[in-house]
Amino acid sequence: VLLHGLWNYSSIGAWLGLRGGKTPYYIYAHGMMDPWFRKEYPLKHFAKSMYWWLAEGHVLRDARAVLFTSVEEQARSYNAFPWHSFQEAVVPLGAADPMSDAMQDKAAFLEACPALRGRRYLLFMGRIHVIKGCNLLLDAFALRLAALPPDVDLVIAGPDQVGWVTELKAIAKKLGIGERVHWPGMLTGACKWGALRAAEAFILPSHHENFGIVVAEAMACGTPVLISDKVNIWREVVAAQAGIVKPDTLEGTVHLLQGWFALSDENRARTRTRAREGYLQYFDAKVAARKLLHAISGT
Repeated sequence: VLLHGLWNYSSIGAWLGLRGGKTPYYIYAHGMMDPWFRKEYPLKHFAKSMYWWLAEGHVLRDARAVLFTSVEEQARSYNAFPWHSFQEAVVPLGAADPMSDAMQDKAAFLEACPALRGRRYLLFMGRIHVIKGCNLLLDAFALRLAALPPDVDLVIAGPDQVGWVTELKAIAKKLGIGERVHWPGMLTGACKWGALRAAEAFILPSHHENFGIVVAEAMACGTPVLISDKVNIWREVVAAQAGIVKPDTLEGTVHLLQGWFALSDENRARTRTRAREGYLQYFDAKVAARKLLHAISGT
C-alpha cells in the first residue's frame, strides 16, 4: 500500500487497518516534514508535534519505508520531529515527457500569446503565490533590465489562487517593466508545452518547493532552469549542469538573470542539451518507476 502525505486521517486510518498485518505500506512525506513550516507557522508546528507524538510518528515508525522525493527533502526532514525513528528511501517523482510535436506546441502558445512573436522570454509557470517569489522576480527583472537583451521579456503564467496578480501588475508598471511582462494565466495542453519549449529559460525563485514538477517538465523540453536553492531538486539540477541555482533572495534572483545572460551562445546551447539529459537521468517516469520498485523490493 502506498500512502501520500501526513497530517490527515488517511495515514492514521491506513495505519490502524494495516498495523500488525501481512500487507506492508510505504508513505510519501511530500515535503510535510520540512523545517520551513516550523519557521513560518510555529503554532501549527507545535500542534503537529503533539499529533506526531500521539499518532503520526507511529505511522512512520511502522511503515516499511518513508519515501522522500529528493535527497534534499530527506536531509531537511532530519530531526524535524523527535521521539520516533523510521526506515527511509529516496524515490523521485516522474515527470511527463512531452510526446507532442514541438513546432505545433510553440505555434499554439504564440497563438494564445501573440505579443511574444519575435520575442525571447524567461518563463515562470506555477501558482502565483508569495511562496513562489513572483515579487522577487519582478524586482530582479527591473534591476537587470538595462543589462538584458532588448528582445527579452518575462512571462508569468499560472493560476492566481490568492488574487495577487492585480497587485503584481501594479508593481510591474511602477517598476517600468509593465510592457515587458506577460500574464497569460494558467496554460494547459499544447499551450503549456509550447511555452516551456520556446522559453529562453525557465525561472523559479521559490521560497519553498518540495520537488518542483514543472522544473522537471522544463528539463524534459530541453529548457534550462534558473531556480532557488529552496527548490528541493536543486542538487540534481547542479549535478546535471542543467541551469543555475542561487539563494531565494533578491540578490540571488538577480544573479540568476545575470548568470544566464553572461553565458555565451555556445554554453547556453550546451545547457539546453544537459537539461534534457538531466531529465532522462533523474526525472523520467520510467526512472521513477524503477526506483520505486527497487525501494519496495529492497526494504
